[in-house]
Amino acid sequence: MNDHFARQAQDMFAAAKDARIPENLQAFAEDGVARSREVYSKLSATAQDSAKTIEEIVQAAQAGAKAIGEKLVNNTAVNTEAAFDAAEAIARAKTLPEAARLQANFLQQQFAVASAQTKELFELSTKVARQTFETLNTASSKTFEQAKKQA
Repeated sequence: MNDHFARQAQDMFAAAKDARIPENLQAFAEDGVARSREVYSKLSATAQDSAKTIEEIVQAAQAGAKAIGEKLVNNTAVNTEAAFDAAEAIARAKTLPEAARLQANFLQQQFAVASAQTKELFELSTKVARQTFETLNTASSKTFEQAKKQA
């Protein structure tokens, strides 16, 4: 059985040795390869542009997150210092009414400070979101236009 299979394979190779690929089939194959290369080049360029777009968006978001983080750390430091200052003042109070007044003043000031800090943080968050979405919109529009040109 193996000899029979080997003989058939040798006969096929011998017959195929002189066989020619038709020119129209050869041209079709070459055209297919050329078109595939062109499509790949366009897709590769689009993928690279998309990666740059994502990088721009991530950088904008990171910068915004950093600004918000710095603001939160600063607010925490300011509030902590104010709490220590109030605690020292209350500890030095000579009477209970004086300690209660100092405590009430501190709480009143902290409510005002907290309100201002919340407003600042909200404004900063809004600014960061707007900048991130503008970056997203600009980058997406650019990528869409480039993809349209390549199509």
